[in-house]
Amino acid sequence: MARYAFTLFLSAFLLFGVQPLAGRYALPWFGGTPAVWTACMLFFQGALLAGYAYAHASATRLPPRRQVQLHLGLLVLAVGALVARALMMGSPVAPGPEWRSTGTEALLTGRLLAMLAVSLGFPFFVLSTTAPLLQSWFSRAQPGVSPYRLYALSNAGSLLALLSYPFLIEPALSRSAQGRVWGVGFLIFAAGCAACAWDVWKRAEATAPGQAPEQAPGETGDSRRPDPWHSLAWLGLSACASVLLLATTNQLSRDVAAGPFLWVLPLGIYLLTFILTFEREAFYRRAVWVPLLIVSVGGVLRAFFEGPHWPLSFQLLAYGGALLAGCMVCHGELYRLRPAPRHLSAFYLLVSAGGVLGGVFVGLVAPHVFNTYSEYPLALAASCVVALVPLLSPSPHEGVLGRLGRMARVFLLASAVMGLGVSLLDIRREVRVTVRNFFGVVQVLELGVGDPERHLFSLKHGTTTHGFQLAEPSRRSRPTAYFTADSGLGLAIAEQRRLHEASGSPALRIGVLGLGVGTSAALAQAADTVRFYEINPAVISLAQGEGGYFSYLRDTPARVEVVRGDARISLEQELERGEARGFDVLALDVFSSDAIPMHLLTREAVALYRAHLAPRGVLALHISSSHLDLQPVALAHARDSGMHATLVINKSQGDRLRSAWVILAPDAGFSQGPTFTGTAARVYRLEARDETPLILWTDEHHSVLPVLRREPRERE
Repeated sequence: MARYAFTLFLSAFLLFGVQPLAGRYALPWFGGTPAVWTACMLFFQGALLAGYAYAHASATRLPPRRQVQLHLGLLVLAVGALVARALMMGSPVAPGPEWRSTGTEALLTGRLLAMLAVSLGFPFFVLSTTAPLLQSWFSRAQPGVSPYRLYALSNAGSLLALLSYPFLIEPALSRSAQGRVWGVGFLIFAAGCAACAWDVWKRAEATAPGQAPEQAPGETGDSRRPDPWHSLAWLGLSACASVLLLATTNQLSRDVAAGPFLWVLPLGIYLLTFILTFEREAFYRRAVWVPLLIVSVGGVLRAFFEGPHWPLSFQLLAYGGALLAGCMVCHGELYRLRPAPRHLSAFYLLVSAGGVLGGVFVGLVAPHVFNTYSEYPLALAASCVVALVPLLSPSPHEGVLGRLGRMARVFLLASAVMGLGVSLLDIRREVRVTVRNFFGVVQVLELGVGDPERHLFSLKHGTTTHGFQLAEPSRRSRPTAYFTADSGLGLAIAEQRRLHEASGSPALRIGVLGLGVGTSAALAQAADTVRFYEINPAVISLAQGEGGYFSYLRDTPARVEVVRGDARISLEQELERGEARGFDVLALDVFSSDAIPMHLLTREAVALYRAHLAPRGVLALHISSSHLDLQPVALAHARDSGMHATLVINKSQGDRLRSAWVILAPDAGFSQGPTFTGTAARVYRLEARDETPLILWTDEHHSVLPVLRREPRERE
């Protein structure tokens, strides 16, 4: 059994260890949004389904020796493909630069799936065949011994890979080094798989000539073919858990940052429920997990009410607890409906198919059916229904107290479903527009109707305000939100204007990464040029006046240019064409809800921004975030690039919106001019002393773990 256990464990470790690595390659090339991981998960689930289908067909239609011959051939091809890719790309899993997206393609999800298929598809497929195929081989070699414990062991390997990635692997190794280590691990796995195949080859000599390929020697118990109801139940339960997993990941990632830590945490919880339920049936007790599910739904409803400013620890507890309880219910009921070992390959095939259905629903169907992230409360409500159904039938020996307890659980579960249903209804009368696409959910709200002083239109991306404009005609051109005259960006522009006027050249070139509602244009004057870079077409349409809600881009006397696409890729392409922009001020204001795409704050990105600055140009970094403290990152970039850092903090909209900007300037005296000394904002000149803890993000090394706040900071 040792060789089977080792190979299954290693294959699962490699299978799930490469997933966050592949996501890290894809994230900066496809906009840095939570939808990137959802698309990656769809690919992984699809490849897993293909592997399970291969294992099922092989185990049921081929004699043992033919299975061995076929699988060894696939292993040789996979090893050859990995070696060839390592020689070409320097890493066996690195995608080629031709797959890099600008964010303007019509089918971003399809492009991402194709990239993963080319760079990783075949080795991942071979790994995905291991769990059902080796369990089938083991059931032949060890009749009477349950192979389902090996499934729990493989899930333990998957869980270990996920937990070790953000805490051990990602901080210690670059992406290229991770790929090379993974390639070595695949070679070891191939050797272990060959050893198991040799065991099957030898034992096949003793197989009775007339024995059906799918019948394990000495198989005992009920081996009748499962009926259609059981097959549909396997499919539905696994799909429900899959939707809950992916929807929970989206819920967490959109308000912090899309990255491995918040990818692997939900996936780790999901795998833990597989381990517990498939290791021992006693681990799933309805009397324990149903009440926990009810309590966790209450925590989620509280999180909905509190919004993104609720402490991250509470959010992780609420959403993680709901995921744990919901998946325990789904996978616990799934295990209770498991078939005899003879049919385990069909069972795993349908479980995998359910996972793919969940991925298709969240990644492809939901964005076109729902205009908000409605799939999360729907999946959680479906988990409550799964828990509710068995409670509708009384047990044969149920007493009065047992009946009362069962009816109480039925009532509470029904109430939880109703509460989640109410959360689906966007009953805010202020909402005027809701748009959902690959880059998230954008809403326009009208607030303060009837009060000329407070009447405004606000743009929300997810749960975070990304700008607002006052509705009163005489006040519409006033800069607001994070872009007032006393904000870090406002002060940087004003100081550059003062310096330019002193030299007789008042016109400024201003670049802004991230459009919002275009408020930054209100800081410009007639001779200025403001160039925006924005990846989300919905945001561009609204800022350019669609619906008549926002007019900053139309009202400004400055020349305005809007470039659609990923800001970093657009700037790189301009530099390759010899079109350095010479910005006097370049502002980084890119957020997906409250999450900051990390690839826009790396050393390589900052070097790119500097290449587009004028000789005395300054870089303004918007680091406002409820859950991330980005000041150490900004200060590290200042020291690394030889620039001088100034932190500017101010509040607007009745002290409701707090903005934090770090200004990086080549001249130490830039923030000591009269513009900065005469402001009401708080101005701090930062110094990167040797003892100061700095966090320098690079394309190869970056993680949100070191910058997570213990308590949320004000931001709406």
